[in-house]
Amino acid sequence: MSAHLEFAEKNAKYAETFDKGDLPVPPAKKLLIVTCMDARIDCYKSLGLELGEAHVVRNAGGSARDAFRSILISQRLLGTREIAVFHHTNCGMQSFTAPQLRDIVKSDAQSKPDNEKDKIETTVDGMEFYEFSDLEGSVRNDVKFLKENLLVLDEAEITGWVYDTANGKVRQVV
Repeated sequence: MSAHLEFAEKNAKYAETFDKGDLPVPPAKKLLIVTCMDARIDCYKSLGLELGEAHVVRNAGGSARDAFRSILISQRLLGTREIAVFHHTNCGMQSFTAPQLRDIVKSDAQSKPDNEKDKIETTVDGMEFYEFSDLEGSVRNDVKFLKENLLVLDEAEITGWVYDTANGKVRQVV
């Protein structure tokens, strides 16, 4: 069964006790978390955060580069002053290279009409996937990218972390 078929029913139950409608738009802790889209990660529970306390930006691998547009908006318009980058163990971004993924997409496009296939190939060739092989190195690289980026506020506190999907623990890398 498609998951979306349960959305309205489950939301109705959630909305019955919803009491957070008066939360301000800016996050209370002035914190922005960049992390992976991995379904095993619950940022709020694992870090003891409550709804309204932090912005959470998720993408494949928890890439700060991929999240940068959201980081800029969060800092400049919504007052965040702390950025925590979280990558995690057993991440799918460590299981492939960009050329491998490009080959898969191009292979899947072979049944498309030539004009669509050409567009798909051009698009995927121009994409950056931010895959990595060194987990801690990827955290350090993202923190370095943010600290050296002239668009990130000078007063921003930036830290880097690894979340262990096997035991739920976090450890600071930067």
